[in-house]
Amino acid sequence: MKSIDLNMSKRTTITLPDGIFDDLENWADKEGRPTANLAAFLVELAVKQRFAEKYPEMSESKGK
Repeated sequence: MKSIDLNMSKRTTITLPDGIFDDLENWADKEGRPTANLAAFLVELAVKQRFAEKYPEMSESKGK
């Protein structure tokens, strides 16, 4: 039986309006990171906030 790696990453493609992409790119540049890396971080953060019951570490950090 094959085990499932829960830390495995998946790839996806998103389409953003030009202005949003430009702002995201500027934000990433200011932080010295790739645009895709910042986008992935923001999507992960949003999903963890939306499904906080699955990600208790997000609920714990809200009050800090």
